[in-house]
Amino acid sequence: MTDVKAVSREGSDVAIEGSAIEALSEGLRGDVLTPQSRDYESSRLVWNGMIDRRPALIARCSGTADVVDAVDFAREHDLLVAVRGGGHNVAGFGTCDGGIVIDLSGMHHVAVDPEARTAWVEPGARLIDLDRETQLFGLATPAGVISDTGMAGLTLGGGQGHLARKYGLSCDSLRSAQVVTAGGEVVRAAEDENADLFWGLRGGGGNFGIVTEFEFDAYKVGPEVAACLVFYPIEAAEQVFAFFRDWFGDGPDEVSAIAVTMAIPEEEPFPRDLQGAPTVAILAANCGPADAGERTLMPLRQITEPLLDMSTPMPFVMLQTLLDQLYPSHDVRYYWKSTYVDGLSDDVIGTIIERYRSTPSPLTSIDAWAGGGAIAQVGEDETAFSGRQKPFLVNIEASWLLPEEDQANVNWARGTWSALREFSSDGAMYFNFPGALEEGQELMRSTFGQKYERLARLKAKYDPSNMFRLNQNIEPLVG
Repeated sequence: MTDVKAVSREGSDVAIEGSAIEALSEGLRGDVLTPQSRDYESSRLVWNGMIDRRPALIARCSGTADVVDAVDFAREHDLLVAVRGGGHNVAGFGTCDGGIVIDLSGMHHVAVDPEARTAWVEPGARLIDLDRETQLFGLATPAGVISDTGMAGLTLGGGQGHLARKYGLSCDSLRSAQVVTAGGEVVRAAEDENADLFWGLRGGGGNFGIVTEFEFDAYKVGPEVAACLVFYPIEAAEQVFAFFRDWFGDGPDEVSAIAVTMAIPEEEPFPRDLQGAPTVAILAANCGPADAGERTLMPLRQITEPLLDMSTPMPFVMLQTLLDQLYPSHDVRYYWKSTYVDGLSDDVIGTIIERYRSTPSPLTSIDAWAGGGAIAQVGEDETAFSGRQKPFLVNIEASWLLPEEDQANVNWARGTWSALREFSSDGAMYFNFPGALEEGQELMRSTFGQKYERLARLKAKYDPSNMFRLNQNIEPLVG
């Protein structure tokens, strides 16, 4: 192999000899790609079409031993490191310019023990991989709402989805994890082993190492669940959001839901005469028996006269793919930001509606996710995740097509985020929708609050040189 020009963790130029790359390649069961490799162009892509980066090396790992070798190589050559699981991170942290991508996407095996209600999941597995295997036994693990999402990044950032109010966040179902540290060690993290690391993995992101296996609890769900998908005219948005707020004041934990301002997609199966119409929609799921769930969800379908009601019982695996067509890989450019709000007050509702009306892209939405239930039943200090006691999460999902529209859409999203943060007493955000984390440690501190120092010391213990910095990064606190 020829020599490769690369970038160090601190941003300086590094030359890697071809012989060293060849040795790494021969040692891996997976393979190593350089910019000259046949599969390099397709392998460097991530979900967000706005991210266009060119790593010097891509180490496509097939198992934990490969990950250890890749970490050792990166440390020995002082390389900038990106870790890719499902590649779905909105900020594009699964790749980098000039560094090495430790690519786990080939590690996507899922194994299920139906008696113990346990799922073992590799870090490249996506929701669709997990759901396929668990639903075979009528089980599910709390995950997200887009089937292409990677389970690793989702879990390490918290993981809110269709089962959250009943069974908690993805990180709440984590039993144990196998982790490769920055020093190349393989350790197990659980309540009874390396409990400090286990605490940090549940919401602290990829700061502390590379998880090569997750062990999750699974729960009886499906195979069919009741789903509500109803679109109301945008003129009724105040009424719909207010009902949504009040209903979830004491709503059943079996129901998890999102209220969203959006345009009806201009594609099938949506009626042609409604395509492009601005609306406020409610997507809700009842994870209990489908027939009882339909009755429970009925009030969300009758707030006022809907434009379109697509509610119906459906297989749980279908529910998990319901939003997929709205968020395609590579072709759409995304900048998503989030904030937890202290309540869905009239002022918050008014701000959401006002900001939505000014969006520069018809693909953009603003979502209010109902909190509470099992999310809030875990103590704030029991895991690194922050924001449990907040009643609603608001996500600003700026999505558009053309590079020349980048600045307008990013500026709109950041302006909307700033306006909504006025209604958050602590400024906490959901790190799976982080924008580009331009705010650095200031944002880490405001989100993690009193847990920040504990996380910084944990970072110093497991990654003192900050090798794993392309994430919601917490700088190591030494001393």
